[in-house]
Amino acid sequence: MTEADDSSDVRRLRIDGRELVLVGTAHVSRESARLVCEVIERERPDAVCLELDAQRFETLVERRRWESLDLRELIRRRQLAALLANLVLASYQRRLGGALGVVPGAEMVEAARTAERLGIPVVLCDRDIRITLRRSWASLSLLRQAELIAILAASLFERPELDEAELRRLRDRDVMSELMDELGTSLPVLKRVLIDERDRYLAERIRGTDARRIVAVVGAGHLAGMERELRDARPVDLAAIEAIPPVSPVWRAFGWGVPLLILGSFAWIAARLGPAVAGRKLGAYILATGLPTSVGAAAALAHPLTILAAFLVAPITVLTPVLGAGHVLALLEAWLRPPRVSELEHVMRDAASPRAWWSNRLLRCLLVFVFTTLGAIGGAYVGLYELLGALFSRT
Repeated sequence: MTEADDSSDVRRLRIDGRELVLVGTAHVSRESARLVCEVIERERPDAVCLELDAQRFETLVERRRWESLDLRELIRRRQLAALLANLVLASYQRRLGGALGVVPGAEMVEAARTAERLGIPVVLCDRDIRITLRRSWASLSLLRQAELIAILAASLFERPELDEAELRRLRDRDVMSELMDELGTSLPVLKRVLIDERDRYLAERIRGTDARRIVAVVGAGHLAGMERELRDARPVDLAAIEAIPPVSPVWRAFGWGVPLLILGSFAWIAARLGPAVAGRKLGAYILATGLPTSVGAAAALAHPLTILAAFLVAPITVLTPVLGAGHVLALLEAWLRPPRVSELEHVMRDAASPRAWWSNRLLRCLLVFVFTTLGAIGGAYVGLYELLGALFSRT
């Protein structure tokens, strides 16, 4: 074995006549970028496998421009939540890399460039990030979803201060295993989707690569799990871990139950207490739903027409779970204030600055989506409380 083979960053496996070299990296480390180049140049493998999907590879290596983003289409397809989570996670990684003067994902870029220079095929082995995010979200309970949102929001205001020595510590096998164990204790389902499933997915894609000698560049957190999966050699059903879990029947019933309860309450109040009382309760319901939604739009510094529309849209969208106020108002904001090309090009930089979320038009659309969604949900429960109070009132 070479010196690199003895390190915790590089694992050499010989399985069924094939030689696999796994290189574990920190995604914001200069040392990792240098390491992958050295290993690929030394090994001269038949293929280089990367922990990337096509979307992230295009962004990192081909430098796809953000001006190609069709924001309105994303809103219509109800993919704003996935875009938001992706931006928040990427901005945190960007801040971490900025402290070290290295671009996040630099080791993947260098691996691809080195392979291209040597004429070695590059294979993208990771699961589509959109599938991973959707499976992660669907796997969490409502309480855990709220906890995850709080963690993501808090990450916007963090200023991580890590040097290369700290990154070396994090890449150490025992410490990384300990971190994964802690994650498994606090959010075991999330660890299953983000780590365990992708360990199996990556291992299966590497096994399916038509090459005898392979160098695979992956995050250090995947090393132990992937080595175990590759040695185990059990076939993995990729379709099963690429599927998006359907919405729970309980949640579907709950989603339609609230609107039906609101409409039923209006009908009951009108029949038992008279149209005048029903009219007053209707006014209270409109205020309860429209006002906090408008406040949410104002807090996002939305266009004045978006703020006005929020008051009118919320009472209607609350009555249907298939049409959210946040999506409607974000689409309106994008139409009234289309993001400029410069803002799209700098969205990753701006996402790393909390203040810039209110000045970048793309990020402001995401704020409109989040704040008006929260306002409409809170208002719906206040309005429902008022209606139920009238139902059980003796007057």
